[in-house]
Amino acid sequence: MAAQLILHNGKITTQAADRPDVEAIAIENGNVLAIGTNDEILALADMSTKTIDLKNRRVIPGLNDSHLHVIRAGLFYNLELRWDGVPSLSQALEQLKQQADNTPPPQWVRVIGGWNEFQFKEGRMPSLDEINKAAPNTPVFLLHLYDSALLNQAALRVLGFDRNTPNPPGGLIARDSKGNPTGLLIAEPSALILYSTIANAPKLSMEDQLNSTRHYLRELNRFGVTSVSDAGGGGQNYPEDYSVVKKLDQDGHLTVRIAYSLFAQKPGEELDDYSRWLGMTKPGDGSDLLRVNGAGENLVWSAADFENFLQPRPDLRPIMEYELEAVVSKLAESRWPWRIHASYDESIGRFLDIFERVHRDNPIDKLRWFIDHAETVSEKNLERIQALGGGIATQHRMAYQGEYYIRRYGVESAKRRPPLRRMLQMGLPVGAGTDGTRVASYHPWTSLWWMVTSKTVGGTVLHDEADRLTREEALRLYTHGSAWFSHEDGKKGTLEPGRFADLAVLSHDYFAVEEDAIRQLESLLTIVGGRVVHGAGEYANLSPSLPPVSPDWSPVARFGGYDNSQAVPPIHEHTPIMAADGRIWETGCGCGV
Repeated sequence: MAAQLILHNGKITTQAADRPDVEAIAIENGNVLAIGTNDEILALADMSTKTIDLKNRRVIPGLNDSHLHVIRAGLFYNLELRWDGVPSLSQALEQLKQQADNTPPPQWVRVIGGWNEFQFKEGRMPSLDEINKAAPNTPVFLLHLYDSALLNQAALRVLGFDRNTPNPPGGLIARDSKGNPTGLLIAEPSALILYSTIANAPKLSMEDQLNSTRHYLRELNRFGVTSVSDAGGGGQNYPEDYSVVKKLDQDGHLTVRIAYSLFAQKPGEELDDYSRWLGMTKPGDGSDLLRVNGAGENLVWSAADFENFLQPRPDLRPIMEYELEAVVSKLAESRWPWRIHASYDESIGRFLDIFERVHRDNPIDKLRWFIDHAETVSEKNLERIQALGGGIATQHRMAYQGEYYIRRYGVESAKRRPPLRRMLQMGLPVGAGTDGTRVASYHPWTSLWWMVTSKTVGGTVLHDEADRLTREEALRLYTHGSAWFSHEDGKKGTLEPGRFADLAVLSHDYFAVEEDAIRQLESLLTIVGGRVVHGAGEYANLSPSLPPVSPDWSPVARFGGYDNSQAVPPIHEHTPIMAADGRIWETGCGCGV
């Protein structure tokens, strides 16, 4: 059989057990046809085969984010000014000013997560005075993780916040000595105040939502992401808010595989929601690019233990057990897998008590249910998760909140948060991801860098060296590891015959660059199902066209997405050379070695 597409002359990491590293790969009908040497694979070409010379570049299986709010992010991407990766507060404020000047009423300027003050060279948050100076007339909402938000005076006016405005449920409005709102919203005890406030901002039209989602998916492709497990989100109603991705799938415009979970929206109505949804769809419904995965990450609101290390650990109300057991029992009876948000071991222990009771009547050990986050999970609860056949989807949220965690719980406690090394030693299913776009950046290479170095974006080292992952381990969690969570580990995550032809050709060699340069990596060529979905540099001519960003005043049109332009240090690749006297030298890095 002749191949439709051949990539050759590369360093291809397949993660296949028998041939983990090859020179070439052949693709046919969206799947890997064969892997091997250049000669073996080029022999499969005929006159119709397209060939791409990799020029000795590193190729990896497409990255798979096990926890990304991709559907919600797509609906709003073109509305948001991203500070992800911006190196200085002065630059961030200049962007804010330019965007405020460019944003027409009644639209807002929104900076919705993915950053913190530790990434800035100034090492501090913007002040309310600075925000008001940058944007005196255009409403601004600036979300800081899930602990607070900053609003300028224009936003307070639009919202009607004044000295008579009561604190909304789940939060505090900071006030001056006269009782007037200052513009600071504090998520105490929960993040509900942040959700409810941003919900007042205008949305995009359906046409612009389609455009926005296409541009966000291309942004993910830019970094080599080819698959995502979507964790739902507040304000993401089923089926209404899924019409955009469904239309993109029908029109052939999806460039990332999405397996989505259904997220309960209204407190007290969760069981009714799931009872209704179970009659409308089922896990596996959809296509290879867009399919139902299960329930969660929010199963009931009373079980939400939002991580906010600036505040004490939340103590979930006693009603949680009653509400969660009713939903989980319903899901188990219907053989639906689920995912559940849990940052704290105390919450996980209470959830597992419920799961163990449900398991006695309706076994759940084959459902592939899993815990999202699990930063402080204990060894005892890891053993209980394993006994029930569960897994853990882990993210780099500690890269954005590590300093806050240390401030509250101390350096020693932070050393194994989350305990990735122990999870792997136990053989638990573990998938890597980001939890973008609000509490952390969607940038996959920051997550991979964090797993390898254990550094926060502010440079604080959290884990001892023995507890950090190797580059090989981290990559496997971000590819084949994450595929377990969508029941697709037999289809993707490795590059071997019969698997999906999802891959990324990297700008530099992930296995050769210095550790801190991992964050600078991008994909020069991203392929999903044998189809090129992104091309840059020497492969830019292969990239499919994309309509201009709409609306034309969008921050994406002016600033793009993640700022990868000023990361440090410069990339150096080290190629070992054997000298005549037997010594190993490092060369090719341009760094004087």
